Amino acid sequence: MARFAFSVDARDGKARTGRIAMQRGEIRTPAFMPVGTAATVKAMKPETVRATGADIILGNTYHLMLRPGAERIARLGGLHAFMNWDRPILTDSGGYQVMSLSDLRKLTEQGVEFRSHIDGSKHMLTPERSMEVQRLLGSDIVMAFDECPRADRPRSEIAASMDLSMRWAKRSRDAFDAGEEHAECAALFGIQQGALDEELRRQSAEQLIDIGFDGYAVGGLAVGEGQEAMFATLDFAPAMLPEDRPRYLMGVGKPDDLVGAVERGIDMFDCVLPTRSGRNGQAFTWAGPLNLRNARHAEDTAPLDDRCNCDVCGTYSRAYLHHLTKAGEMLGAMLLTEHNLSFYQQLMAAMRDAIGRQRFAAFASDFRSDYLC
Repeated sequence: MARFAFSVDARDGKARTGRIAMQRGEIRTPAFMPVGTAATVKAMKPETVRATGADIILGNTYHLMLRPGAERIARLGGLHAFMNWDRPILTDSGGYQVMSLSDLRKLTEQGVEFRSHIDGSKHMLTPERSMEVQRLLGSDIVMAFDECPRADRPRSEIAASMDLSMRWAKRSRDAFDAGEEHAECAALFGIQQGALDEELRRQSAEQLIDIGFDGYAVGGLAVGEGQEAMFATLDFAPAMLPEDRPRYLMGVGKPDDLVGAVERGIDMFDCVLPTRSGRNGQAFTWAGPLNLRNARHAEDTAPLDDRCNCDVCGTYSRAYLHHLTKAGEMLGAMLLTEHNLSFYQQLMAAMRDAIGRQRFAAFASDFRSDYLC
């Protein structure tokens, strides 16, 4: 099988469905990647994550380099063997996490010096070190190292940050290529920056294309700007990226965010929302989110969602899940997380089917009518 090959099977407007072929398996697009921050998708066994329909998961460079350490994971056979996941893994670069440590980090041209949130130890993360860590983890899709400023920063700061990220993108490309053995079986994605500014997004895309990547991410969104502003940016940003490469919207999002982003040409997503919400008593359904802490569920024998085909909906009542949530039982978090991830994968499958049948506009309209009622 090819190291990395992306093909588009069908288009419907800007929406498209296809597949990414990699050595560890095929990824159907549009794809949602459950987040496995610390070598685990929280409250889930890897085989259960796969059973929900996930083709790929995401690992976190920052957290794994701090604990248990990338070198240790490499000695133990790599991240796939370590966590018992034999399909593709995408690892983020660590840039977003270290940028969020505003009181614990120092940014320079070289990279980011920061103190661990775990024990206060000092570390330096550069494009070269990020590529090294992702190589040690054995990542299938490696993300270039970047800076991610908030969209509400002054334009001059966003422009300077974007320029720095593009210089780091080139260094990431060079460092990735230098690891020849890993580069022969992995892919490298560049990250478009520029916040909500169309011209800065264009400049970023042009520089990334000049460097050359296997795929391209739209970064710098879902950082507080709101859905309307995010969609306005997605009206132009994806089209600036190559048609023949996958487009990945980082850190998104709610179910209606996913539908709107696919509508605008996005192929890949990741977000902690389905797992975090499951641990906090929230379930996503085709009729909108449910708060299982609400007393109205206490004697409700209905499933979470009668349109969902997951094991949770086929086995447990809202009343039981309400009880588990109110009692703080860990089984409640496990079951709601399983349902949420299953729902997200069913949503992705429904979008792929609608695009293939040239009915995506009708699907999106019906979805919004039911979900946002």
